[in-house]
Amino acid sequence: MNSRSDVPTNENFEPVLTQNLKLPGSEKIATYLSVGGYQAVRKALSLPPDEIIDMVKRSGLRGRGGAGFPTGTKWGFMPNGKDVPKIVAVNTDEGEPGTFKDREIVEQDPHQVLEGVIIAAYAVGANRAYVYIRGEFFLGVKRWIKAISDAYEFGFLGENILGSDFSLDLSVHRGAGAYICGEETAMLESLEGKRGSPRLKPPYPASIGLFGLPTLVQNIETLACVPHIINRGSEWFSSIGTAQSKGPKIFSVSGHVNRPGNYELPLGISLKEIIYRHAGGIRNGNRLKAVIPGGASTPILPAELVDVPMAFETLEAAGSALGTGAIIVMDETTCIVEAVRRLSKFFAHESCGHCTPCRIGSHRIYEIMDRIEKGQGHSGDIDLLLNLVEGIDGNTFCPMGSALVNPVRSAIQHFREEFEYHITNKNCLVKTQIPK
Repeated sequence: MNSRSDVPTNENFEPVLTQNLKLPGSEKIATYLSVGGYQAVRKALSLPPDEIIDMVKRSGLRGRGGAGFPTGTKWGFMPNGKDVPKIVAVNTDEGEPGTFKDREIVEQDPHQVLEGVIIAAYAVGANRAYVYIRGEFFLGVKRWIKAISDAYEFGFLGENILGSDFSLDLSVHRGAGAYICGEETAMLESLEGKRGSPRLKPPYPASIGLFGLPTLVQNIETLACVPHIINRGSEWFSSIGTAQSKGPKIFSVSGHVNRPGNYELPLGISLKEIIYRHAGGIRNGNRLKAVIPGGASTPILPAELVDVPMAFETLEAAGSALGTGAIIVMDETTCIVEAVRRLSKFFAHESCGHCTPCRIGSHRIYEIMDRIEKGQGHSGDIDLLLNLVEGIDGNTFCPMGSALVNPVRSAIQHFREEFEYHITNKNCLVKTQIPK
């Protein structure tokens, strides 16, 4: 794993994705235009689409929705030519526990994302785009609808945008609050009016996507980066971050910190610096115990690994993942068994039921976690949990199987003594250690 000294410090870093959020009326098109909004669209429409794709490739931008796939490469997978209609699908589902960055961007600065949608559609030759948004995001839905309406009025959507030969239509679709619809093919199924259930891949959406047409699926934060790459250049974007993780990143920090919230920082910044400098440290002066660094589906890290740089490659080397960059902080008062029990309950509830390992295995994990937490655990429960983890991981129809086992496996790896204490003493180790 890279040491902290191997990672650029980015001391002069200034936020760009969140720079408009403090402006009065930041969600309005007039405000966005007043700070140079939609200039990237004007510039992009003067360039060949292939040049834009090349700019995004050279920037090193990787998807911010969790998978971290190179964005420019993804755009390059879309077929060339105008003989086949193409679509852009915008993922605003954001159902990962601990993640709330996309919601804030859409509610406070939707035109930044909309500009990224227009540029992406132009680059891949798509004339139709759909926004898929989590049904509970009522304000976000309103902001999307208003932003799209205003963009049509100002000539940024519709026929012959800004006098060019490029046209794009965009509309909003509300989901029904299913976590699985954050997976791109399940989202496409829901967009088609079907039950949100993942598709077999391949074929990938770039070949056969929404309504059987080539489809580019992108996350909100990813698209928000695009106008800045066009305006400032690939070199500017790639100068931020680490060798394999480029650009700014919005980290959602929640849990036992003094200042929870969204923080835009350079990739490669240490987890410790985010928690103690930006999020104000641990509440009540308590000690840090554990952190989930990338959302509920990423492996838990113990406090001794808090110096890890927040980048794709460094977190993988540390045994976890960057995911969505959602940092969930747990202090010394946290019972890890109870924390994992709650996460297991969430994943069992959200399983789409498509495949047996996830449908049955997620509920079996929750049942075992529940009885351990209640002081009813059996002597072989830890081994049983690990056997279930091995049976589920890599054997499910979509990545949710691997996601749901990550908290369990990592918790046992780093905090096995808490599980053993619950089973042996029929009580919680943490409760016995905290003064009354």
